[in-house]
Amino acid sequence: MRHLMIQGQVQGVAFRANARMEAERLGLCGWVRNRSNGCVEALVAGPCAAVESFVAWARRGPALARVDHVEISSGAAPEHAEFVTLPTL
Repeated sequence: MRHLMIQGQVQGVAFRANARMEAERLGLCGWVRNRSNGCVEALVAGPCAAVESFVAWARRGPALARVDHVEISSGAAPEHAEFVTLPTL
């Protein structure tokens, strides 16, 4: 499980929608949401190789995004069996 705080130009560029599609493609569960400070936050869980593939994707983001930094830490188990988009916090 990985908890990500993604900084840069990551809101208003379909980052969450693309993150959800990528997580679903990789068979991951967890969530993604915007933060009021301009970051995108995500929690991903699943097979190690799939989680690392998601982290690599998050460092690039979708085409319109500009990712400056990704802070990665261990995360708690997600409450959802699928990957969902949560409201902004």
